[in-house]
Amino acid sequence: MTDNLIAIIGPGAIGGLVAGMLQRAGHDVVVVAREKTARQVTEHGLDIETDEFGTWHAPLTATTEVPHGARVIVAVKAEGVSDAARLLAGTAPAEVLSLLNGLDHVDLLRTALPGVRVVGATIAGETLRTGAGGFGPALVRHRGTLLRAVVPDDAAELGLVAALRDTSIEVLTGGTEAEVLWKKLRFLAPLALLTSAWATGIGDALTRDPALTSGLLAEIAAAATAEGVPTTGEDLHGILGGFPAPMRSSLQADIEAGREGELDAIGGAVRRRAAAHGIATPVLDDVIGRIGARVAEADRPS
Repeated sequence: MTDNLIAIIGPGAIGGLVAGMLQRAGHDVVVVAREKTARQVTEHGLDIETDEFGTWHAPLTATTEVPHGARVIVAVKAEGVSDAARLLAGTAPAEVLSLLNGLDHVDLLRTALPGVRVVGATIAGETLRTGAGGFGPALVRHRGTLLRAVVPDDAAELGLVAALRDTSIEVLTGGTEAEVLWKKLRFLAPLALLTSAWATGIGDALTRDPALTSGLLAEIAAAATAEGVPTTGEDLHGILGGFPAPMRSSLQADIEAGREGELDAIGGAVRRRAAAHGIATPVLDDVIGRIGARVAEADRPS
């Protein structure tokens, strides 16, 4: 019965970790990826290494297509959402849970899957994958103790949520879907933007230009508040100040590699929602422009 099969689109850092944890908890899991990655995963599996939950080899199998009727977790980056939607179209998934950053991906998935339960959720944890596309198993590395998924209240009884609760992932409910997504985006956006703009850890990035930091946090807080998650710039400064000073962001890694990554999915999403509420974002616009210029410079032939 494929309705008991869990298909995970995107065996990156988060997708790979979730796949390995679900399999270790006894669930029937298949990874969906591009042909080269699918072959590597099927032939070699994934090595999972964590500070908190142990180290193990996950002998996963992978395919390039979503099995018909499966329960599906979408764990791609923003640039892969359109491809994920195309893969899902016509497969009649039993349910779909997205674990992506930003806001816009949920509407795109719902448009591709009329009549299918699509739920936007979040997951937090410092995770990276290395060795993708090479020989042998890729390594998924989870650092620290934080590994938390948050789902909307009305998704608490979803089959995929029950499956996640069988793992070591902390699973919480957090209000409406909009509240769940914004509760993460409100701190993820300044974390990603500040570390990427200054090419440093969040501790240094917060203090590099206090006026810019204050303005950016105030604009993001205003957008979050207008979207139903009351927030102040001081709230965000407190959250970010509680992170380890060297903490970096995945957007920062993409920018340093000359890729735009999730700049639009994170910063652009905040800017678009702020504009819809008539909230001016001159500091946010400036920071996004600075980061975009860095990407363009890195892409320019030497």
